[in-house]
Amino acid sequence: MRRRKTAIFFLVLGVCLSALAIALNVGWILLNLRQVVLLVIGIIFFALIITGLILNTIFLVREIRRNEQHDTFLNSVTHELKTPIASIKLYLETLKTREVDDTKRSEFYDVMLADSNRLLNTVEQVLRAGRIKENAASGGTATLDIDAVLNDAVSTVRSVYNLDENAIKFFSAGENIQVKGDQDELQSAFVNLLDNAVKYSDGEPKITVKTQTAGFNNRIAVVIKDKGVGIPSADLKRIFRRFYRSDNFRNGAKGTGLGLFIVKSIIERHGGRVKADSKGEGKGSTFLVQLPRA
Repeated sequence: MRRRKTAIFFLVLGVCLSALAIALNVGWILLNLRQVVLLVIGIIFFALIITGLILNTIFLVREIRRNEQHDTFLNSVTHELKTPIASIKLYLETLKTREVDDTKRSEFYDVMLADSNRLLNTVEQVLRAGRIKENAASGGTATLDIDAVLNDAVSTVRSVYNLDENAIKFFSAGENIQVKGDQDELQSAFVNLLDNAVKYSDGEPKITVKTQTAGFNNRIAVVIKDKGVGIPSADLKRIFRRFYRSDNFRNGAKGTGLGLFIVKSIIERHGGRVKADSKGEGKGSTFLVQLPRA
């Protein structure tokens, strides 16, 4: 409703400015062009009209882009919800109507559990994104071992995608590095980053996770590097926006456009920052997360 009122306001503004421009042109013809006062007023009004039209155009372009992102998000979420539900329904109908041996039954159960986890993950992402602005305070005050948080995140992603240890390698800085925060939130942020690194890898994932302390003052750094599809330079800052998905992120990989937005929000709530870097398409990407030490 608020966005609609804003759009109507700028639409009415554009119509009024256009009407004013026509009135000024007609008045300019009818009145004496030699009058300096009218000349000055005309210049001022034309400058205001041009400025208003430019602002109106910028707003409309942004609104169109935002609507496109919302449509993409809705399509993605619909797909992410319908696909696992349809799969679970199919397997349940098969188990109900046919005689299935124990091996196949166990295989069906595994598939249904995986689809249930995928469905739950989608719902959790949407709910978490909706709560981001409400929970503006710090993510928590517990003292956490960052290596333990990262090890849990790496193990989770390995388990989800059935990856071996060479697919995701973790290198610790070798210190007892501690941060203050909420363990579930921080683990969720790192799982999102690793999940993206796996989904957008060409072929077998090759991902490294490192913790660093040198050169970061009283902060710790977590570097997650992959050899995947890479990120265009124009998208390096946009990918952290809500609903935004780079063209490279539409290569068949599943997603809602909320993962990196959630990552950025969680890290900033913990007093840190996150940025992405890539040498170009097909050259992989690197995510740098900085957090204050406890």
